[in-house]
Amino acid sequence: MSVVTNTTTIGAIEAPSRRNTELAMLAFAVIIPVFAYANVGLAKDGTLPAGMLGYGLGLSLLAGVAHLMVRKFAPYADPLMLPLATLLNGLGLVLIWRLDLEPSITTDALGGAMAPKQMIWSALGVALFLGVLLFLKDHRVLQRYTYISMVVALVLLILPMFFPAKFGARIWITIPGVGSLQPAEFAKIIIAIFFAGYLMVKRDALALASRRFMGMYLPRGRDLGPILAIWALSLMILIFETDLGTSLLFFGLFVIMLYVATERTSWVVFGLTLSAAGAVGVASFASHVQSRVNNWLNPLALQDGGVTETAQAVYAFGSGGLFGSGLGQGYSRLIGGIAPKSDYILATVGEEMGLTGLMAIILLYGLLIERGVRTALAARDPFGKLLAIGLSGAFALQVFVVAGGVTGVIPLTGMTMPFLAQGGSSVIANWALIAILLRISDTARRPAPAPAPSPDAEMTQVVRP
Repeated sequence: MSVVTNTTTIGAIEAPSRRNTELAMLAFAVIIPVFAYANVGLAKDGTLPAGMLGYGLGLSLLAGVAHLMVRKFAPYADPLMLPLATLLNGLGLVLIWRLDLEPSITTDALGGAMAPKQMIWSALGVALFLGVLLFLKDHRVLQRYTYISMVVALVLLILPMFFPAKFGARIWITIPGVGSLQPAEFAKIIIAIFFAGYLMVKRDALALASRRFMGMYLPRGRDLGPILAIWALSLMILIFETDLGTSLLFFGLFVIMLYVATERTSWVVFGLTLSAAGAVGVASFASHVQSRVNNWLNPLALQDGGVTETAQAVYAFGSGGLFGSGLGQGYSRLIGGIAPKSDYILATVGEEMGLTGLMAIILLYGLLIERGVRTALAARDPFGKLLAIGLSGAFALQVFVVAGGVTGVIPLTGMTMPFLAQGGSSVIANWALIAILLRISDTARRPAPAPAPSPDAEMTQVVRP
């Protein structure tokens, strides 16, 4: 007689957290900007800059704290997002400091040196990044605030109307003791939350088609309401605040998420048609929008005895060539005002780092967007998928709009290049955006818990003669 014992044990499949990979990439993300900082000092004065050690320690501290928080509260998150954001932020600080060394664009009237202020804004952005990871335990909680988020977003978009216009647009609010902020930078995140929650519930109705026309499924008339409302709202923003960039971002974000939710190409066609019609209509009577379009169409037209800023940016790109003139040795200061540090900071990249450096920067943005889309594909819940694709789409649209405006592909919109350009609101909001993507990524890549042991799964004895 023999006794056979049969036992079964089921455990969770362990997935690599990739935190050590993230730490290694963060080391490169800190070292590269520090070398760039030293390069600028050597080019301008022939010696290593005095603030090099402080800059390196400050950037290392921000990156180290962020890494520790991710390791603790989002251990399975994507390992490349944080290093990519850190590298872009660090290079942006170097470029702004490099432009601060030009006396003609660092006068008191133009706000003086901006690199120290940008470092403070970056620290506040990382603090918000840590706060999101600490308090947002599960991204699906945001779905509860679908309609509240839309109200908050509308309030943020309307607020600039009650403040004076700056540089021809009403996109800033002034807070005593803090300075100027752009509410639209935060509104893009909140709007993405609303769209994700709304489309998750309504996507089946929006995907229905009543007829087929020229190879496309046309949406029913009553289903056109949401996209028409968003189109009208984006037009109102453009008309009353003359903010072309926010209008394009707001409406484009909705069309992207609507297409992903319904998989209907007809929505994209309708969106592009409405967007083009609205832009042409507003440009026919809004002077600020007209001037931007004229500068785009006629960059060499004389204005006050000189060419337009767009032409100066094109000259900067052209003089940079393939490998650039070297950090600290360009003439993008000729663009004038604060534009080299904000709207046209890519012109400095193109002139001093050349086409090679510009493509490297664009590649960094492309990788960050790709990791966001990859997070959307890996997400296990429809809300997380839509939210991740919405945040990634908003980031991609902003990069395209800014880069396209500087290089002359489209009219300049006045938005800031994420992480790279001077702007406190932008860097803070984009750090929060990265934190939400990391939270979604952590949830998607986290291994499933082991099933609870069943009392029936005990040792079984089989007796055979």
